[in-house]
Amino acid sequence: MKLREITNYLESIAPLAYQESYDNSGLICGHHDMEITGAVICLDSTEAVIEEAIANKCNLVIAHHPIIFSGIKKFNGKNYVERVIIKAIQNNIAIYAAHTNLDNVAKGVNSKIAEKIGLQNCRILAPMQNTLKKIVTYCPEQQAAALRSALFAAGGGAIGNYNECSFNTSGLGTFKAGENTNPFVGEKGKLHQEKETKIEIIYSAPIESRLLKALFAAHPYEEVAYETFPLDNINNSIGAGMIGELPSEMEETAFLNFLKQTMKTEMIRYTSLRCKKIKTVGVCGGSGSFLLNNAIAAGADVFVTGDFKYHQFFDAENQIVIADIGHYESEQFTMELFYDILSEKFSTFALHLSKINTNPINYL
Repeated sequence: MKLREITNYLESIAPLAYQESYDNSGLICGHHDMEITGAVICLDSTEAVIEEAIANKCNLVIAHHPIIFSGIKKFNGKNYVERVIIKAIQNNIAIYAAHTNLDNVAKGVNSKIAEKIGLQNCRILAPMQNTLKKIVTYCPEQQAAALRSALFAAGGGAIGNYNECSFNTSGLGTFKAGENTNPFVGEKGKLHQEKETKIEIIYSAPIESRLLKALFAAHPYEEVAYETFPLDNINNSIGAGMIGELPSEMEETAFLNFLKQTMKTEMIRYTSLRCKKIKTVGVCGGSGSFLLNNAIAAGADVFVTGDFKYHQFFDAENQIVIADIGHYESEQFTMELFYDILSEKFSTFALHLSKINTNPINYL
């Protein structure tokens, strides 16, 4: 299949618009018209992973972390980043990354961690703002239902776990068609009044082009009147981290041992125990220290993430237990997530979970 079929599907689940400003998710090298023979799924695109792709006759590497985060002026192999890109290009291997955009969706990296731990009633820990918009358009009453259906099919009208949401009001539209028109209703040169339905639908910003395409295709009018508005509403389906509850309370030490075993980590760095049972758990794959205050405010008993710095552990202030399980360890199951997403859509496509441990940290 073409590479664009794979990337378009991944981006329908984790739109690139949801990545953080510092990130570089998307197609790192390769072109969308490449015919893909198979893919290796990994956390990091290392030289060993490219060799693995070659050995498996795969010409696509799907990684969580982008191999390039900032501009590179020369490619002469002086570091591992340059060597990986050179080797990939020489062997016609594409590299694609879904990083913070996959972190920030409800069924993404943090959902996978929550699933492994067995959390229930999960919700986004720090929901995003400015990801929602509203479209308003005006349509003859008789065609309003068909137009709404087209907008819903394009992804409009989704609010949390509700779909096909809209608000509709009836009114009287007026217009006069010019000589170079082909009006759907009314006559050229004459003022026309039409009973119309005003349709208002909320949508996520990344689907705007698809929504407008559906609007223009389904709307009966030659000239489509519409307005779009950005919304300040919090989007509870998009954002950083996740919080949920264990099926039953656990003693703190028992939970830490359970966490170590379940997340397959060599060690856990944690703050002082509070002699309170663990029920509510906050999680964030990768470097999640920026969410500590959100976890405390949400009433989490423990916050599971990676990459806490020494002085940041003091910020727990005995209000929460920080459990730092490591960056790689917190995200290792992202490979399973990629596999599940792609195998459900492309059941006959050759997918290989990388057998390379790309964790740069060793423990003694």
